Amino acid sequence: DGAPCGLLNHLAADCQVTTSVPNTIHLPRLLVSLGMTPLGSPLPTSHTHKDHHPLPVVLDGRILGEVEALQAKDLAVKLRTLKCWGKEKVPPTLEIGLVPPLTDGQFPGLFLFSTSARMMRPVRNLATNSRELIGSFEQVYMDIAVIPEEAHQGHTTHLELDEGIMFSAIATLTPYSDFNQSPRNMYQCQMAKQTMGTPLQSFPYRMDSKLYRLQSPQAPMVRTSTYNHYSMDEYPLGTNAIVAVISYTGYDMEDAMILNKASVERGFKHANVYKSEVISISSPSDRGRPSKMFGILPGDKEAEKLDQDGFPPIGTLLQEGDPYYSCIDLDTGRSKVARYKSSEPAFVDQIKLLGNETGDSPLQRAFIKLRICRNPIIGDKFASRAGQKGICSQKWPSENMPFTESGMVPDIIFNPHGFPSRMTIGMMVEMMAGKSAALHGLCHDCTPFKFSEDNPAVDHFGKLLVKAGYNYFGNERLYSGIDGREFEADIFLGVVYYQRLRHMVSDKFQVRTTGPIDILTHQPVQGRRRAGGIRF
Repeated sequence: DGAPCGLLNHLAADCQVTTSVPNTIHLPRLLVSLGMTPLGSPLPTSHTHKDHHPLPVVLDGRILGEVEALQAKDLAVKLRTLKCWGKEKVPPTLEIGLVPPLTDGQFPGLFLFSTSARMMRPVRNLATNSRELIGSFEQVYMDIAVIPEEAHQGHTTHLELDEGIMFSAIATLTPYSDFNQSPRNMYQCQMAKQTMGTPLQSFPYRMDSKLYRLQSPQAPMVRTSTYNHYSMDEYPLGTNAIVAVISYTGYDMEDAMILNKASVERGFKHANVYKSEVISISSPSDRGRPSKMFGILPGDKEAEKLDQDGFPPIGTLLQEGDPYYSCIDLDTGRSKVARYKSSEPAFVDQIKLLGNETGDSPLQRAFIKLRICRNPIIGDKFASRAGQKGICSQKWPSENMPFTESGMVPDIIFNPHGFPSRMTIGMMVEMMAGKSAALHGLCHDCTPFKFSEDNPAVDHFGKLLVKAGYNYFGNERLYSGIDGREFEADIFLGVVYYQRLRHMVSDKFQVRTTGPIDILTHQPVQGRRRAGGIRF
């Protein structure tokens, strides 16, 4: 999607790349026994007939012999059967591409491939009733049915293992992706990589230059079958949110959304950014003898907040201008205190002193890891798993939010105008499924292609909602938070798994009154980091 459209392809989750080269020395002899005429041998009498159409047999670009066009299919089927059964030492990664003789098209022949760096995927071979790996070259000339009902007797040779076999690892996590417009599923694949979730479990041992972490992630109540397969509960991406589909206050226009201020204050979507910085006090003029070392001089008032080692204590809140670290010049005996320059407050999370690789040099470098709190503010980006992205336009007080008959107040207000043109019906179904899952205390399987016209999703979840005492369609009577009157229309309300994305206004805003200017032109300098101006 976007600039690399058509050039960038997503690898299917079950696709694998061959990494080893199997032994194929015995294959020419096996092919001869199956009906191939080896190269250089005298032709059989049948080959002199006017209807004779020999097809070359090629293994990894090397011509081994030829086979009669009428016998080629039989040879390919026999070889494929041996491959599936694992007999005669036929490699399981052998690709058997039979190109039939046609008036136009590819050069005909039986092409065999066994080299490494080929992409292969599993299908079910109906003749042997076993799993077989097929390649990209041969699948063009095969008849593969998606579901058993589509298979034609005597014509269909293979069957897909699953209807969702085409999805990539990230695409398999999208709930009810068969209900959505395809570009929205692709948007979600892009946004899943931008979430502030749980990127890893080894936070104390990592010193990444920048890491994003959601403070209170949750497991989704509506999940696909692959969610457990990939152990995604160990690395959750978002939070279950109560969402009301209503146009309220006007601050939810054009993909903006209103967050419940009370929910945010309770910890909804709170997150941290970990930033690591390497500090070096060595200089090229040292020539192996260090001229500086970390530390503070006794009675140094500038370094009051620093420890004896010259660093702030772990857990210190650093403000702009606070002492950051101190080093002592061994030649002059004076100390130099560096100041924290960023305008964003940060906590000192971890400090590591670094030497060289052999461990026999003085510690001239330090790694300081900072933790910056990033709670949701106006301008931060959020998205559902159906490609419905939007920014927070207001943190609305809970007492002014619409509420249900039971007194429940939504966490997010979503504008109904986001549905018609985007056609993300999967998000609507997820709202009903999430609501019924919360009411009955269970998790729903949202793997695509599980529902059909004979077994509609709305009916399945509608009956569960009615069983719990709610409206069949997931609608509820809401009351205005401003004057307490009941709304005339029923409001669609449910539970959606929302993700917080790493695009935050704190990293993007650019503001300047006066500041540095270019010496030559006397115009403001360029760049957000240098407090520069912006052209428009």
